[in-house]
Amino acid sequence: MAIAGTPGLRGRERELGELDALVARARSSRSGTLVVSGEAGVGKTALLDGLVDRVSARVQVARMTASEAEVELPYAGLHLLCTPMMAAAARLPAPQREALEAAFGLRDADRPNPFLVGVAVLGLLGETAAERALLCVIDDAQWLDEVSARAVAFVARRLSDEGVAIAIAMRVVDEPFADLPQLAVAGLGDADARELLRGALPGAIDARVRDQLLAESRGNPLALQELPRALSAAELAGGFALARSAPLESRIEQSLAARFAPLPAPTRMLLLLAAADPTGDSALLWRASEALGLDAGALDAAQQAGAVVVGARVAFRHPLMRSAVYGAATADDRRAVHAALAEATDVERDPDRRAWHRASATLWPDEDVAHDLERSAARARTRGGIAAAAAFLERAAELSPEPARRAQRLLAAAEAKHDAGASQAALRLLDSARDHPLTPLQEALIARLRARADYTLHRDASGVRDLLSAAQALDPLDRTLARDTYLLALSAAINAGRLDESASASTVAQAILDATAQDTSDRALDLILRGQALLAAEGQSAALPTLRRAWRAFAEQPLDALEVSWMWFGARAAQDLWDAEAMRTLARRQVELAHESGALTVLSSALSQLMVVHVFDGRLDAGEAACDEIDAILSVTGHPLPKAGRLFLAAYRGQADEVAHWAREVRADGHARREGYALSAANLAEAVLYNGLGRYADALEAGRRELPHTAELYHAMRALLEVVEAATRTGDAATAQEALQRLRDVTEPVGDNDWAQAMLALAEAQLADGDAAEVRYLRAIELFGRVPVPMLVARSQLLYGELLRRGQRRIDARAQLRPAYEVLSACGYHAFAERAARELAATGETLRARTPESLDVLTDQERTIAQLAREGLTNREIGGRLFISARTVEYHLRKVFLRLGIGSRAELKQALDALD
Repeated sequence: MAIAGTPGLRGRERELGELDALVARARSSRSGTLVVSGEAGVGKTALLDGLVDRVSARVQVARMTASEAEVELPYAGLHLLCTPMMAAAARLPAPQREALEAAFGLRDADRPNPFLVGVAVLGLLGETAAERALLCVIDDAQWLDEVSARAVAFVARRLSDEGVAIAIAMRVVDEPFADLPQLAVAGLGDADARELLRGALPGAIDARVRDQLLAESRGNPLALQELPRALSAAELAGGFALARSAPLESRIEQSLAARFAPLPAPTRMLLLLAAADPTGDSALLWRASEALGLDAGALDAAQQAGAVVVGARVAFRHPLMRSAVYGAATADDRRAVHAALAEATDVERDPDRRAWHRASATLWPDEDVAHDLERSAARARTRGGIAAAAAFLERAAELSPEPARRAQRLLAAAEAKHDAGASQAALRLLDSARDHPLTPLQEALIARLRARADYTLHRDASGVRDLLSAAQALDPLDRTLARDTYLLALSAAINAGRLDESASASTVAQAILDATAQDTSDRALDLILRGQALLAAEGQSAALPTLRRAWRAFAEQPLDALEVSWMWFGARAAQDLWDAEAMRTLARRQVELAHESGALTVLSSALSQLMVVHVFDGRLDAGEAACDEIDAILSVTGHPLPKAGRLFLAAYRGQADEVAHWAREVRADGHARREGYALSAANLAEAVLYNGLGRYADALEAGRRELPHTAELYHAMRALLEVVEAATRTGDAATAQEALQRLRDVTEPVGDNDWAQAMLALAEAQLADGDAAEVRYLRAIELFGRVPVPMLVARSQLLYGELLRRGQRRIDARAQLRPAYEVLSACGYHAFAERAARELAATGETLRARTPESLDVLTDQERTIAQLAREGLTNREIGGRLFISARTVEYHLRKVFLRLGIGSRAELKQALDALD
């Protein structure tokens, strides 16, 4: 254990074995992570201590303990972990190194891209482990600041063969780490617990008291050692004072505090000083000690008492000791040590920690301290620490003497709270701001933020109406924010669709059209607002001219951050108006701009649109890569992201079990978020899946759910083609005709459009006979080829070939079915490809078996890495381009060489040319 005098680790053979195996794998260049969880005092720190003691001679060790005091400081935990390794940062690609330095406040820069920071840490660990395996130990990880926690989890998921082991200890496994390998540490078994208690209490003890202590400690080693210390000899003999109501953790802390209470006052003050400084910086501790008049003797006494260990850093022997010492101190003493730490902290080197100590030392309002906190909030937001910015601003508001400044800071803190995902806390701060004098703009901003927070929390019709009202109030005061709020209201109403008829999109859209009737702006934001409002209120033909202008503006104008964030709305409108080129252009440009700016929440919606483009283009592997990147963003930001991408990939691949799983998730998420478009996505995906599998009755059941909602466009209107196919195969002519008519209603308004006309021709072909059907099939194939959309060209050929085969025209059928099979199988549309194969077999043609190697010689990522290597980029340069470590690039290149049968980069050009 980490407490002085504690015996060796008893009853932990299984846990020690798993930790030893983790390090053994790292020494064999197989990286890995283990999250060690369990209640306070159960022995997590002791296990990590034991691991470090056993392996430190064979591997490098980087160890840090997170602190509750720094949970609001962005990248504080990551900084503690990485600082000893920063010499290796010089070998990272420049964008990664600069992002890491910006995150740690080592350079002035815009907000660091959390994705780049994560990749930089991955590279840093890989570079450090290049010569000898590396063990990273992170204790008390429940106190990691949010961005550090997500960065560590991001790295843990991407380790492969760097030779890095990460051991993470925390009380309860938090969301960022939930999918990592875990080791739950429970209390000791009865025999081991009794033996440990016997060692803690060598004298006689009443049997009933002993049994009660064993029961209350639940095998918790620290409790078994500390709880008896708080009892007198009489109490141990009779057990009369054993009744307790406090939680076990609190009782352990009380026992620890009681142990240190007899120490001299200077020693207790030094312990409090160490508890208030989570960095463990010994130089800082000495400077602050001098300010408080403490000498080296106080530290010696603290060490002799078994409270702290002094080495390169000053550390408590157990994390609960820190909280016990801090919790037992008086408020005056806490303010005194924070004042000393603020005075000892370099204002240039660490201004944010100094500001936080100053605030903790301040009792009455103080504008100078509040201003310092406000500047720290600005730096925190720049570094991506939204939660930290909120904490700084809330404390700044509390210390603001002037009511007007207090209201301003409360409003800023509330916005930061909402952006950090704490909408309930944001509403609490807004209620406080109401008690102060407000300007009309502040009143409007409060209404806007309250509407956003309420909508996030409740997702009901009033949220959309409140967003609309807030936009109308902002219109004369801040036009840009008003447009953004109008778009929030409209997109919320459109996404809600069938689940929120009381706040219909058409009603919101008409209010927007009335408010912007005199608007002649050609800015992308204004055009997409008016164009989407026209689409929702008056339909496709009315919206088309304005939306075309919006698409051009998004593609050609220099865009500000707000306009970039709304490009996805333009890409969605392009789908609703059957404009494939605009859809591709906007999706790709938004991804590019979001990557450049580091706006990860924008990037997630952009990647969702790009995934649709990849599926549309028959590139399912690229679509999956987009989904992987979305998941990576989620692991870094924690923001909720769309879930439908993998559902569609599974549907087009014909994976029934995966579709069932993802459809349940998407529907549950749609109901929880009151977003009807999610239900539409699930219905469309199931209809596609079942048509591919030839389960036409199931396809019809899924697709026909969308018939009443065609006016929503988007997924609903694309389901119509699936309904026509399923209905004609099941003999339901009435439903087929209804779907065809609804398809005419959403394609004819866009006029001479290849995509729309091809959809209509393919639907009409399935309801026609003889020559009329053939003419329409051939027209659909031609028009889909112009768009181009290989998937629908191949599906048209499949349907046409099936018609020809049923008419006994086997040679003609093969001419359609063969290219359909080739495209569908090459693109990964396996269920439709199998349909084509069955039809070809029915014509008497035997297909050559396609091996996995001939289907997919290289994955999408491997091909990209190979192409960059062919162009002469080094592994580090490729890693910087693709947000992966140089070790990962090397790993993929080895697989590329193996699959292509080559031995060096010099052979890549010829091999890739042959593959292409």
